[in-house]
Amino acid sequence: MIKTVKSVDLKGKRVIMRVDFNVPMKDGVVQDDTRITAAIPTIKYILGEGVKTLTLMSHLGDPSKDAKKAKEKAEKDGKAFDEADYIKGKHRMAPVAAYLEKKLGEKVVFAGEDGCYGKKSFIDGQADGTVIMLENTRFHKEETSKEADERDKLAKELASYGDIFVNDAFGTAHRDHASTASIAKFVPVSVAGFLMEKEVNYLEPIVTSPQKPLVAIIGGAKVSSKIAVLESLLRNASALVIGGGMAYTFLNAQGHKVGKSLVEDDQIDTAKKILEAAKKTGAEIVLPVDQVGAETFDAAAKPVAVDSRDLPDNLMGLDVGPKTVALYRDVLAKAKTIVWNGPVGVFEFEAFAKGTEEVAKLVAEATGKGAITVVGGGDSVAAVNKFGLASKMSHVSTGGGASLELLEGKKLPGIEVCRG
Repeated sequence: MIKTVKSVDLKGKRVIMRVDFNVPMKDGVVQDDTRITAAIPTIKYILGEGVKTLTLMSHLGDPSKDAKKAKEKAEKDGKAFDEADYIKGKHRMAPVAAYLEKKLGEKVVFAGEDGCYGKKSFIDGQADGTVIMLENTRFHKEETSKEADERDKLAKELASYGDIFVNDAFGTAHRDHASTASIAKFVPVSVAGFLMEKEVNYLEPIVTSPQKPLVAIIGGAKVSSKIAVLESLLRNASALVIGGGMAYTFLNAQGHKVGKSLVEDDQIDTAKKILEAAKKTGAEIVLPVDQVGAETFDAAAKPVAVDSRDLPDNLMGLDVGPKTVALYRDVLAKAKTIVWNGPVGVFEFEAFAKGTEEVAKLVAEATGKGAITVVGGGDSVAAVNKFGLASKMSHVSTGGGASLELLEGKKLPGIEVCRG
């Protein structure tokens, strides 16, 4: 169990809250407010409880890493690069604070561009019920330091801004950072917000005690990034639907011809082990039986239907075919719980989006019939949003890496600090 914000008395308290406002920005303008919107119920609840102050903290991109990449690109292109202007446009929290103010309908005070240190007097001097936004936590190297002592330096400072720590940033729950986990050592009480609670309540039971039959749809490009989640879900799944680029490593392991498709040669043995493990647990492994290929990996490439598990040498598999979708339909119809992580084709290319769109429709259909359906992982979330079906799922996770690690059965630092 995790302790939530409803389990503590907030009246008159200073609350320091970690949110995940790592939103896409362009020229200082928020491009997608999904993560901001997701935090608002917790923010409104806290304000409604009569707090002294509510101080919000978040990272926004990775300033030093992003600036380095941008500088290298500018130099390569022979263009001038101003790091200060670049960071101002992409990494400053002031525009996010202004956006939140409009969305929330409450004044949000930005604590200044000079970082997260030395803000206690500023915060304590605010009127009761004030919402304050700190600058990007990742402007300080201590935030992400691998050294606990360094993280603690920033964590202690952040802890001085609140009597209660609320973590509602599920997207960074897998990070052992100063503002996500270390801070809990220096605050008397640490609890989860509503978003964190919802994520844990949907994702943890899939690993520990799912309503069965459980069907997992695992897609994406590489087996190597999904080994742990495949092994974890295999313990309880009646079927694993494996799609996307990673399916070709499995098909190759079975001796099928995969043409020019993406295959991780160093993961062939891993694929064979997972296939063997599935036999022992009695789980069905569902791989493509027909596919849509192309000669090149390109949005303009001509799609070629291949009514076989095997691909000719000149083609690469970029989507699943109608017979495979029919297989999916049969398997998903039996499920009481469905977890989906990763697309089954290159859905970003219209000619190769059909398979992933059909999966999204099938999962939405299952939700309507009473199944618990959870979508986790950046690409599958992008897919259900693209096809307008996010609202038809039981839960769409806000955390890519965090949801994947939770499904792997790992303990996440940002969640553990909220345990009862």
